[in-house]
Amino acid sequence: MVGVTDDLAARIRADLRAVADPDRAPGQQAYMKSPMPFLGVRVPDARLVAKRAAKGTDAATLRATSLELWDTAGHREERYAALALLALPPLRGDLALVPLVEHMVRTGRWWDFTDELAHRLAELHDARPAATAVLVRAWAHDDDLWIRRIAILSQLGRGIRLDPDLLADTIEPNLADPEFFLRKAIGWALREYGRVAPEWVRRYVDEHALSPLSRREALKHL
Repeated sequence: MVGVTDDLAARIRADLRAVADPDRAPGQQAYMKSPMPFLGVRVPDARLVAKRAAKGTDAATLRATSLELWDTAGHREERYAALALLALPPLRGDLALVPLVEHMVRTGRWWDFTDELAHRLAELHDARPAATAVLVRAWAHDDDLWIRRIAILSQLGRGIRLDPDLLADTIEPNLADPEFFLRKAIGWALREYGRVAPEWVRRYVDEHALSPLSRREALKHL
């Protein structure tokens, strides 16, 4: 397993460097306010590199390689590739991802990582609804603002499958928090649900003391 993981990680790193544009890297790093440098690979290209390199790889190797890329990354695109591995079909809806997701959120500590990982939780909501609901309700009270953000955003993209009671339970412990990234997440989650349940969102906004930012975001398209 170790040899296979190392080989796949090395191949992904080499392929990222092969498509990198070093002239792009400083602007990417400045935009993301990242202490970790960039190679100059666009995010869609980093995802494609990972997907192509990992074709036919089993779930255990995908998890191990993702962690290897993440923990030893010297450039941010290696972490984007690590995230892309977790999105591949063998891992979709796999509860074994939870420790990896938590580790990446707590160590990544920025919106690009957290928001991408929220999609993995959305898949878990579909595959393992009861266990995932327990998880995100607990995470909504966590000391780490990024864990709370991913709990709030964990149903993004679920549309009519979204559980509104669960959404409310992740939002309400964070309503009074002044942190921008939490207030933005609250508004974003409500705005997305408003696409399929506008009356529910209007009622929620009317009945709760949202920050001006959250309220504005929630009602943007209503």
